[in-house]
Amino acid sequence: MGCQEELLIEKVCEIYDKLSRLENLNPSKQVNSLLTQLVQTCMSQCHIDITKLNERVQAIRCKLIKLCGKAEGLLEIHFATLIGSHDKPLNHIKIFPYYSNYLKLSQVEFSMLNKICSRVPKHIAFVGSGPLPLTSIILATNHLRTTCFHNFDIDPSENAKAIQLVSSDSELSKRMFFHTADIMNVSSSLKQYEVVFLAALVGMDREEKVRVIKHLADHIAPGTLLLMRSANGARAFLYPVIDPCDLQGFEILSVFHPSDDVINSVIIARKHSQG
Repeated sequence: MGCQEELLIEKVCEIYDKLSRLENLNPSKQVNSLLTQLVQTCMSQCHIDITKLNERVQAIRCKLIKLCGKAEGLLEIHFATLIGSHDKPLNHIKIFPYYSNYLKLSQVEFSMLNKICSRVPKHIAFVGSGPLPLTSIILATNHLRTTCFHNFDIDPSENAKAIQLVSSDSELSKRMFFHTADIMNVSSSLKQYEVVFLAALVGMDREEKVRVIKHLADHIAPGTLLLMRSANGARAFLYPVIDPCDLQGFEILSVFHPSDDVINSVIIARKHSQG
């Protein structure tokens, strides 16, 4: 491992140590500063193969992903509450600090889907939509203006915040549906969707992610597209990685790895026709 990679890992571990000592991960100057440093560090172009990290760093990576997931969730709750307090929440959605990142990622995902889909999907499911379902909102508003989006989240309070954001938009609210459910308990209804999005933080470790993917493989219709967010290189300190070998029952159609300020990789796979 080169000097640059070692310095990056050292920096990541140092930030993890500081984050892990905080009383909580609610948005604050200190939390925001540490997370910004972490993201900037992990967007370095130096290549890191996470499979070759030593056990100590692997353990830190697993803990860091969970810390980042918790912090991201708290950040979304904070801004969903703030944005939702306005009469027309969607007019204020750009105040979310990572809004431009979502715009870019949604554009990438739409472009990838557009090259694969022979027609505009009528029904899309988003698994793990959270209190601030920006991807669904951006896709429904900017790219897929006739598609219905079914957003699944396990937390009723987060779904309530998400509903608050779109309920004042008469057009969008007709195409945005919210389901409070553990996706592992959803089965036959999954067959109605032509595309299923799997959020990066659904399945915080590999075993859990594989279980979710297998469940989807068992219950979505043959030919359905599964769009998953993953991570590559140093960005894998921020989000779980989906390995192609974990996609049993699917054919991988397209893979995107970012080289700019987009964080997530994107994988699109199709469920095998033989079911």
